[in-house]
Amino acid sequence: MPTAPTKSTARNLPVVLGPALAFTVTVVDPLVLSLNLSEVSHALHVPPNLVGLLTGAATLVVAAAVLAAGNLADAFGLKRLLMSGLVVVSVANLLSTLAPGYGFLLAMRFLDGLGLTCLLGVSLALLKVSVTPEKRPAALGVFMAIEMLLCGVTPAFAGWLVQVAGWRSMFLIAPLLCVLSLWLTARYVPRPPAQERRRLDVAAVVLVGLALLSLVVGMAAAQNGVTRPQTWVPLLISLTAAVGFVLHERRAPEPAVDLALFRVPAFSVALAAALALNFLGTGFSFSLGQFGAAVLSLPPQAIGLLFLPGTGLVAGSVILAGHLMGRYTPRPVMVTGLLVLTASALVMAGTAGPTMALWLLLLATWLCNLGVTITSTSVSETVLAHAPQGRSGTVASMQSASCMTGAALGPTVYVLLLNFFFHREWLADAATRNLSVPRATQAVDAVRSQLAVSPPGTAVYDPNLLRQAAGLDLGLDFSNGLRLTMLTVSLLPLLLAVAAHFLMPGPASVRRSAE
Repeated sequence: MPTAPTKSTARNLPVVLGPALAFTVTVVDPLVLSLNLSEVSHALHVPPNLVGLLTGAATLVVAAAVLAAGNLADAFGLKRLLMSGLVVVSVANLLSTLAPGYGFLLAMRFLDGLGLTCLLGVSLALLKVSVTPEKRPAALGVFMAIEMLLCGVTPAFAGWLVQVAGWRSMFLIAPLLCVLSLWLTARYVPRPPAQERRRLDVAAVVLVGLALLSLVVGMAAAQNGVTRPQTWVPLLISLTAAVGFVLHERRAPEPAVDLALFRVPAFSVALAAALALNFLGTGFSFSLGQFGAAVLSLPPQAIGLLFLPGTGLVAGSVILAGHLMGRYTPRPVMVTGLLVLTASALVMAGTAGPTMALWLLLLATWLCNLGVTITSTSVSETVLAHAPQGRSGTVASMQSASCMTGAALGPTVYVLLLNFFFHREWLADAATRNLSVPRATQAVDAVRSQLAVSPPGTAVYDPNLLRQAAGLDLGLDFSNGLRLTMLTVSLLPLLLAVAAHFLMPGPASVRRSAE
């Protein structure tokens, strides 16, 4: 018996590899550009106020079209749309190597976003229809392990490639993965049986796209102030579109999304967990970058390498989690993953400081990666298990929409919390030194003004200024603000772990329903 899962997984490996590589491209593609953005910006003379658009162009397209891709996949074929997306991503990246200027590269990023949209949810949906329900949990563990390994190795490889061959060479990484995924998918993944084509719910697709697109734009603008029209107008549009979507789906004869799914506790908890893990993952990465550069004076390359140690151990843990889901249910795996995310936040909350040991930073980073990956595996299994026949693409796109929402919220909410607690800490620091509030404010503003004149990719708070601003110990103040931020956000995965334990079915419930 102990060898059966291994043999089963080995037989399914070619089937899993193609979709897993396609899913990995959706993470690696934008990540490689973000990590090497300073070289691209310098070479193409990108205006500083447009750098953010270059990095976020593909994400904006994905946000606008994620539900449309799921609906189209169900109507025209999961395998066909996935392979089309792989071709589009390959073409967009290969053309990017020839970019003569910023405008051309931006156009390619929008085209790349269309391809990534076809890969994001469709890869998981294709896995559902290609593997039997009994073998799917183990296959999902392998699926996520492949993504984890490649995402751990690729940033370091991309950095080396850019140093050796220049920034244009980094756009060859995604096509390489796409070609391999295309071959494996075409050769080993069976074409799903034909389904009766449904009418595309255009109104629902437009409303969801508008809601997600406005949310991403509004949350990005919120980092510069929540009361600005650039923030609240997009957020108001997003809320209005979301309400309009719900009202429309209740009346639609053939709705794009079956709202009855949200009345299933396990499904709703899974989507909430998908939002939370992306919120925590992106927020942690942002905070790690600012804290590592500003307080610990770590170069960007060193911060990137924090994600590499333990990658193999995380991948092995995810494969084990897949087998455990098959033997029991996704509930204990999801609870464990959320508790690991809580532990990551608590490590930072308890130890962050100007003299923080590097091994503690590595531990917090490793726990965050482990928690995100394990939780994601259980989320995918729960969501896919509830997908009706012929609607796998649409249901998987709902998970993608939750992930997009969390990724949009994460950095912004962390910024707002960090600024709030940092402001409170340096005010208290000034009071203990009998320093007037105007003078302390002037000192902190001098630190922040450094950001406006710093090139992209440099620290938000310059380390030298942190140590010199009017006698304030801003390094300690920033660390204390980060600790309070991490303590606050640790409540989210903890509460979701409790909800998952009580609302999701356990092994006994599953056995009773099977009987």
